[in-house]
Amino acid sequence: MNFHLAWRNRVVLRASMLGVFLSLCTFSLAQAGAAERVFSQPKTILENALKSMRANLAGRLPTLDGFAGPSAHPLDQYQRGYFEVSVQIAPIPSGGSLVHVNAKITAWYTDPAGLHSGYQLLPSNGRIEADLLDQLADQLALNTEAPENAPPSNAQMPAPRARQGGGSAESATQPLQPRASVSSQSGTLAPAGQAGSSDTDERLIPAPSANFPQSGSFSSSLSQGLAQQAAAPVKTNVAKTDSALETEAQGLAEILKNQSHPKNLVAVKKSGTPIVATPSLTAKTFFLASMHDEFEMLDFNQDWVHIQISGLSRGWVWRDSVEMPDGIPDTATQAATPLTAADVFRVMREESAQFPGDWPALRGKNVKILTVQKIDENAKTGGPEDKLAFSKYLLDKTYTELIKQKQDLAGIVLVFDSADGGMVAATVTALQQWKTGSLSDSALWHDCFFDPPETFAVSASPTGQ
Repeated sequence: MNFHLAWRNRVVLRASMLGVFLSLCTFSLAQAGAAERVFSQPKTILENALKSMRANLAGRLPTLDGFAGPSAHPLDQYQRGYFEVSVQIAPIPSGGSLVHVNAKITAWYTDPAGLHSGYQLLPSNGRIEADLLDQLADQLALNTEAPENAPPSNAQMPAPRARQGGGSAESATQPLQPRASVSSQSGTLAPAGQAGSSDTDERLIPAPSANFPQSGSFSSSLSQGLAQQAAAPVKTNVAKTDSALETEAQGLAEILKNQSHPKNLVAVKKSGTPIVATPSLTAKTFFLASMHDEFEMLDFNQDWVHIQISGLSRGWVWRDSVEMPDGIPDTATQAATPLTAADVFRVMREESAQFPGDWPALRGKNVKILTVQKIDENAKTGGPEDKLAFSKYLLDKTYTELIKQKQDLAGIVLVFDSADGGMVAATVTALQQWKTGSLSDSALWHDCFFDPPETFAVSASPTGQ
């Protein structure tokens, strides 16, 4: 007797624990955040629906406001927001699936001090996840198709019926719901022969809504009625010709292009391009931009482009380093050399010889020596800034030629043959780092040799002197 009583208590205890566990599971699903949702479809159907939504899983954000959550810095200090969504699907015991969505947002942070600028990860406020779950639900509704000629069953009734002399007003006026499971909703569709005590005076009542079911089986008279309703509006909806539709589509595409890509943006050509404080080769570098970074152009001249970095923050970038907007030619394609340099200087002689100086970095080593002269000695141009600009152009051009010709030289030397001449020398190692973006313009000049420094408007550096 005691054994049976103990066994029964143990069974009751296990059943209670199981009930509590199932309640907790149901509560956890009900309390799931915007990043989770339960769907009645199996995992395979959800995966197929997500494949058709692949274009919506990543892309640029028009603005961070409304998408990103609280961050370490104000959102107006971020730009070029980008999102990427990952989706996980797990089956649940009820036969459906639990979909978990996680969105990752990255954006370029512009440090006002110019020390910690770079791409950072921002938290999502849940809007992207909720929107994707809504899109998934809409995609599943579009993909729902019923098998043709399916026999009627208890889950899919032939047609709603109502009696002339009585019955429920709801069953005669409520429209059919465009869902495959509409027949399972109580009070909407009733099986034939079940609505009242007599079927002799019953008649079929077509659905009063144009939203007819996309699945299930119907009687022949109801199918004909729905077919007539569906075909009627189609005849009056073919007013536009193909040419008119094509013209409208082109107009909408042009509007979208102008809205998504303003016409006053410049794009950076390569990673490591310095954004500087003033239009000078010796200016302070704010940060190094990445390839394809875009900035709003405020003004430009022959050598520099004035850009808006973020908010009230402004900067300058070398014109050769960016792609100009349509209608404004790049400096590189407009002339073989910068306009100011081509009008002032020219290379008179080139030779490979031993370094003509006492700089430790190139002492006793073979270098490429280029002798430069002013085109017009009486011209007022050709000062320190012009010399430095032409030196940058010539170092870039000569280094590229040395790499193509595979010449084993330690550096490049520019000798200005004039009354206020001077010499600039750079090692191949420093030029390589500069070309790859590891060194900014100002850092390159710090690693060069100037003799004398004041001729090029630079201060003597520990490396140069």
